[in-house]
Amino acid sequence: MIDVVSAVLLVAGGLIGLAGAIGLVRFPDVMSRVQAATKPQTLGLLLILVAAALRLDPKTAAGLALVALFQVITAPVLAQLIGRTAYRTGHVVGLSRDDLARDNADRDEARDERDHDQPEA
Repeated sequence: MIDVVSAVLLVAGGLIGLAGAIGLVRFPDVMSRVQAATKPQTLGLLLILVAAALRLDPKTAAGLALVALFQVITAPVLAQLIGRTAYRTGHVVGLSRDDLARDNADRDEARDERDHDQPEA
């Protein structure tokens, strides 16, 4: 029975990873590609790790838990960094709501006021 569950999880994880890879190639803009690169890839890897952990002894499966933990921690951080870099370099256009533009304008205005108030040396 564990063999069947493990096989189903392996196939499901592989198909979800494949769907993410296809989305990475097919989606038109950076933000969609970031979603395709992180969410399905993480879920697919987690399913594959669970399938492998079912077949291994618990001592070895603990190492797989660390791999899963690092993946879950690092994937969102990398996606955020890629998205912010794409935004700052002008590769993100057509946002329906742009909170960063307002934040950047406020920050630039505060910096300009601070620079204006300081005497030149």
